[in-house]
Amino acid sequence: MSLDKLAVELEETARQTAEMIDKINDSLGVLMNNKLDSDDARSTAIQQMLVALQAQDRIQQRSDNIAKAARLMAKVIDDISENIDHKDIWSELTLDELRKPNLSGIAGRAKHDDIELF
Repeated sequence: MSLDKLAVELEETARQTAEMIDKINDSLGVLMNNKLDSDDARSTAIQQMLVALQAQDRIQQRSDNIAKAARLMAKVIDDISENIDHKDIWSELTLDELRKPNLSGIAGRAKHDDIELF
């Protein structure tokens, strides 16, 4: 689930980045419009650019947090890999077919005798 969330957050960051670029592009369109009064065009473009640049701060914060989350996920994976022998995970289980390597996958082929009652 964490990697799925990471992917969603990266997609949202890309969407916000594209939106920021669109706003900057719109402000350039205002500046290049020779039908507008130059003072009005400059004022409008400045406002649009300020709004777009505010998005950059949010995108930077998102990117920093996503990087932090990815590092924490990597650390958890590294800690698991370093501290637990993957064979130990299986040996802790109670079902012999899963716990004992020599029995792995034989349940479907094994001869079934009388049910053992406890």
